[in-house]
Amino acid sequence: MRIIISGGSGFIGTALTKSLLSDGHAVWILTRNPQAARLPAGAQAVGWDGRTTNGWGQLVSRVDAIVNLAGENLGSGPWNPVRKSRILSSRVEAGLAISSAIAQADPRPKVLIQASAVGFYGPRRVESVDEGSLPGRGFLVDVCQAWEASTRSVEGLGVRRVVIRTGVVLAKDEGALKRMLLPFNLFVGGPLGNGRQGLPWIHPADELAAIRFLLENDQASDVYNLAAPQPLSNADFGRLLAKIIRRPYWLPVPAFALRLLLGEMSTLVLDGQYVLPGRLLELGFRFRFENAGSALQDLINP
Repeated sequence: MRIIISGGSGFIGTALTKSLLSDGHAVWILTRNPQAARLPAGAQAVGWDGRTTNGWGQLVSRVDAIVNLAGENLGSGPWNPVRKSRILSSRVEAGLAISSAIAQADPRPKVLIQASAVGFYGPRRVESVDEGSLPGRGFLVDVCQAWEASTRSVEGLGVRRVVIRTGVVLAKDEGALKRMLLPFNLFVGGPLGNGRQGLPWIHPADELAAIRFLLENDQASDVYNLAAPQPLSNADFGRLLAKIIRRPYWLPVPAFALRLLLGEMSTLVLDGQYVLPGRLLELGFRFRFENAGSALQDLINP
């Protein structure tokens, strides 16, 4: 299979590229700086501006699939108006450019994997949600809806489109888990806010396996939640993490303090959802790590 990946230099994109290359697939990575891009051996860098088809659009006629992971990191800076605009535009403009390239291609790719996030459902307290649940309210909800809509037009062109709403991808040296471990390693770990908010997590191995499963399964289309089937509350996840690394779990961080420190971005840690991967399980996917205990043991004490 020949595959284009946008956002391929990030954690998930890099791991997915390595996985595909190891199985003999050809991978092109769309990047703003192809000369400086550090990509897995065998991947080919192609320059793009994230907004147009200039310089890469002709490549789409030569590939079987596109995986669109492009989007600015949500947690890399405060959510001021300029930053929020960049978070939204980086996703929507990339999606529209990919849709335009597919519309002009002949032949067209067979499948497009479109990234999204469980933030689509908004804060849900203790309510469980699945793919049939309605969107919530808030900035992240608006971003996810616009992100998903940016490539919807390809469905009318006969291209199979799969939207992946991903939860918190756990990785010891990357992202959320790395930030979670810091206070526990300093012996000041505890719940964030009231601790009852849902934490929809997924092991990186299952994230990659699910993307590959949906990419290669001709029956897969529409929306799939990429989150383990046993979500936990923030408090329960923290207790489990503390037990595994043998640290105390005792010091809560008040919600007001996090809001003062992080502003609107505090929704990333104070709000959550209990997300269930109903459609993924119905299609026959089997998680390697269904519970957080086995996932954390594998990541922290392999």
